[in-house]
Amino acid sequence: MIPFSPPRIDDKIIAEVTAALKSGWITTGPRTKKFEKELASFCGVENVICLNSATAGLEIMLRWFGVGPGDEVIIPAYTYSATANVVMHCGAKPVLVDAGNDFNIAIDQIAKAITKKTKVIMPVDIGGLPCNYNAIFDIINKPNIKSLFSPTNKKQEDLGRIMVLSDAAHSVGATYQNKKTGNWADASVFSFHAVKNLTTAEGGAIALCFPAPFNNEEIYKFLCIYTLHGQNKDALAKMQKGNWRYDIVEAGYKCNMTDLMAAIGLVELSRYESETLPKRKHICEAYQAYFKKFEWAELPTFYIDESNSISSFHLYQLRIRNISELQRDQILQKIFDKEVSVNVHFIPLPMLTYYKNAGYAMKDYPVTYDNYSREISLPVFYDLTDEMIAVVCKAVSESAMEVINSK
Repeated sequence: MIPFSPPRIDDKIIAEVTAALKSGWITTGPRTKKFEKELASFCGVENVICLNSATAGLEIMLRWFGVGPGDEVIIPAYTYSATANVVMHCGAKPVLVDAGNDFNIAIDQIAKAITKKTKVIMPVDIGGLPCNYNAIFDIINKPNIKSLFSPTNKKQEDLGRIMVLSDAAHSVGATYQNKKTGNWADASVFSFHAVKNLTTAEGGAIALCFPAPFNNEEIYKFLCIYTLHGQNKDALAKMQKGNWRYDIVEAGYKCNMTDLMAAIGLVELSRYESETLPKRKHICEAYQAYFKKFEWAELPTFYIDESNSISSFHLYQLRIRNISELQRDQILQKIFDKEVSVNVHFIPLPMLTYYKNAGYAMKDYPVTYDNYSREISLPVFYDLTDEMIAVVCKAVSESAMEVINSK
């Protein structure tokens, strides 16, 4: 069975994790701090804080900005539940916007979703393809949109507009306007979950890129405290001679990254541009070359010339033309029967029981549903060989044609 997306665990990873275990630092320590600095350098930003998940990062930034009951946060209907769940956790309302043909949020529908209650827009880089961030900022900086913004605290007053919080869970290493992920939004949140391009087993990070008058270094220092119960010293600081005494200065949260996680991340980051991205690009381009010959195959987008965008090649989201959701599911089953693992990204929010019960209706997001109903995600992982790619292509094409020809 060809798996869908196993992590790359080799001797380098094992050696670094073993070294971390032997060092005595298994919680937040020197490796986590080193990983933060190297991520910041990789992204081209000054400050990155590492956490235990991207979900935590998104929620922490909403809470830092003061998002709460009565507020609205604009998100795409086509995303994983975490994007919406964190808004709910804060007591705010997710306002869903339909997708475009590239799976990302439909830019032309954002403005009409903005109200006086809108505090944040959370675009999601689906599959690793950057959203059109220039267009998003053009919208929120229009005088009529800025005049709607109603700040309720000092941070919101200082920003003077809707905050752009990028859900960049898929797009580490992607580029937009010649800049890497982390530079596009006020804050960008990465995921290092086991199936992501760059993994730490679990984990996430926030890249800070707020404009003046904000000091991103000061925000970083605050977040270090806020994400460790509001404690003003972490374990590394407390281990210094005579430095045991600490204080709690915030009713904070507990979502710090550990050195065991950072150990994996340090190895993965060191070879990300030289090994990981080129291999994922090779796999995706091999799929493109194979499936372009079929009229029924709608290929995903990895490059956008107008915005100089290049994907991180996180997902290969193939769509089958002119089929129903049921037929897509039949194709999926036939592929599985041929010993190839595939997936679907994602079940749209309005189709999930919780959000359906909250009043969201799938009929209001037709492009999102159309994308989802015809989508099949193919395996993309480092150890996928050319021989395995050929097996995947054969299984998918045969399965698709079996269902299409039976209509």
